[in-house]
Amino acid sequence: MELYNRWYHPYDIDEKYNKRVAYFSMEYGIDQAFKIYSGGLGFLAGSHMRSAHDLRQNMIGIGILWKYGYYDQVRNDDQTMRAQFQKKFYTFLEETNITVTIQVNNHPVKVKALVLKPEVFGTIPMYFLTTDIPENDYLARTITHRLYDPEVSTRIAQSIVLGIGGGKVVEALGGADLYHLNEGHALPLAFYLLEKYGSAEEVREHMVFTTHTPEKAGNEEHDINFLDRMSFFNGTPLEEVRKLTLTDGHMFNHTLAALRLSKVSNGVSQLHGEVANQMWCENEGICEIKAITNAQHARYWSDEYLWGALQSGNDQAFVQRKKEMKHQLFRTVADQTGKLFNPEVLTIVWARRFAAYKRADLLIRDYERFLKIINNSERPVQVIWAGKPYPFDEGAVATFNRLVKLSIKQPNFAVLTGYEMELSRKLKHGSDIWLNTPRRPREASGTSGMTAAMNGSVNFSVQDGWLPEFARHGENSFILPIVDTTLPDQLQDSEDHKNMLDILENEIIPTYYYDRGKWLSIMKQGMYDVLPFFSSDRMAHEYYEKLYSYQTVMVY
Repeated sequence: MELYNRWYHPYDIDEKYNKRVAYFSMEYGIDQAFKIYSGGLGFLAGSHMRSAHDLRQNMIGIGILWKYGYYDQVRNDDQTMRAQFQKKFYTFLEETNITVTIQVNNHPVKVKALVLKPEVFGTIPMYFLTTDIPENDYLARTITHRLYDPEVSTRIAQSIVLGIGGGKVVEALGGADLYHLNEGHALPLAFYLLEKYGSAEEVREHMVFTTHTPEKAGNEEHDINFLDRMSFFNGTPLEEVRKLTLTDGHMFNHTLAALRLSKVSNGVSQLHGEVANQMWCENEGICEIKAITNAQHARYWSDEYLWGALQSGNDQAFVQRKKEMKHQLFRTVADQTGKLFNPEVLTIVWARRFAAYKRADLLIRDYERFLKIINNSERPVQVIWAGKPYPFDEGAVATFNRLVKLSIKQPNFAVLTGYEMELSRKLKHGSDIWLNTPRRPREASGTSGMTAAMNGSVNFSVQDGWLPEFARHGENSFILPIVDTTLPDQLQDSEDHKNMLDILENEIIPTYYYDRGKWLSIMKQGMYDVLPFFSSDRMAHEYYEKLYSYQTVMVY
């Protein structure tokens, strides 16, 4: 236990990755047993932590121990969604003897760090922060209760815990050469580093930043005076904060401040790199925004038997294994919904967060046409939806519940709850088609299609996020034509919907049922093409190469 009071790894560091990096993220999808994530940002961070371990990198992870997790997605009596907040207890986390003190709303709050050792899930050493300890009053204890708490002041307090509390924990472990902010949630870290190093120039030398979304909700803004009262700036005088972050008005943009206080940043796909540069380029004082495409941990997500059959060239074993994987998924469908799906039938899955721009219900925009497609007696289609809406987003929950109600009497149409790592893996293993329908270009990366492709599920997608780097229509995936993004949303949706159903009816369904050789070729090509580039080992290496080793160019 004492070892965890200083920087420690259970392996010899690879000299290529010798720089000491502390990685800060609000959520991590590491294992089904550890419910501290909400969606793609967490899945991405978890894969990064696994690959950093496999490559023997000199990194640690800093996160928050969410007492109630994000939420448990269960059902009401009528099968509609209910958000359950249940206390979590994790016996695999260990004491570190590290407790630090931070200021929240000008009150002292104790932050305790617990360690997740690498031996548990195959990650780098990770430290999880909690305020839910006896030394704090009730209000302080609730800061680390719920991931993305709906109360604004609590959300700000969570950022202070992650940024300043996390910075102090890293210091107690011996300090880092570089601090990596995965999204802007940990931004108060910059003001802790300002106190530590004494100048904004030095802060920039030690901080890098990853921006994950072009969505407004992912680029937080708050009243600068409110943040100051909450102790967000770690005691830095407000006029100095304004000067350092070039903030004139009363609204403080977290992403913009991070871009001005980091030495380099990155978007999470090549397309998102372009979008992010367009979004922020007119603002003075920002750092360079590179592009490092997200990726996922292949050893965790992919089925070894399917890969064995692929690599040995045994098509019969490959087809048989895929059928077994469909059976496993369909047992979950039967358990949750009472529907008995058929592994011989083409199965489409739409599974991701129910954010509005992801258009969960695009496939049923013309509901009569949808029913005709799935209930065709000669070539039926099975469709599964899954995903966790933000529990306080009434529109997203209503969309989920509408799908549930429509599905109840339809034998080929199911909506599943509990979209976490195990169900995600089953859906990727058992689907034939992985459907992705965001409004372009609002999906920064999207990584679920990568892990689907690793398991012989064929991507059917809008050309957004990572897909333009991977997809070749009719060869390894099916992709929708690009629509004019200047059109009103309704017209974009109409055009995407028409194109989607035309491709489904005229290409995907006939190929699956009448040209199995071609279908098998598309499945296998997707598996070949997704690796190694979309493996998180490549991504973790690129972060050291492009971000952590970045040299600031001096202009004289």
